[in-house]
Amino acid sequence: MPVKIFLDMPAEFSLGALPTWVLVDLAGYVVAGLVLLLGSLATLFRATAGAVLLGLGALLALGALLTEPMSVGVPPARFVDAMFTRGGFAMVDRVGLAALAVLVLVLAFLPPTFRYLRYRTSVLPVLSYSSRSW
Repeated sequence: MPVKIFLDMPAEFSLGALPTWVLVDLAGYVVAGLVLLLGSLATLFRATAGAVLLGLGALLALGALLTEPMSVGVPPARFVDAMFTRGGFAMVDRVGLAALAVLVLVLAFLPPTFRYLRYRTSVLPVLSYSSRSW
């Protein structure tokens, strides 16, 4: 919804002309995306902070999704009703975001995830060959 409001804006208006809640919602989505990206990169390098960042990013995405009715200025129940009765891409987008955010949140904080991130492989000793052994 905030992106649609941003794209439908006439050319003579700027980003500062948007309502405060729309800017908050846009910022929430952008920050959530950046935190999720950092978390996924940190998880690739087996950093425990990556799982924490993924969980935080999922919570930020859910928070941005929940503040969306305020950006439009309607009660949340009416907003959800409008999303699910009209269907289309807006409904699929919201349901997909909510499902994936919950999935990332659950998977990030599972104990096997932290066990995987804490596991360090043993370093093999360097073998030294002396010239006398030949």
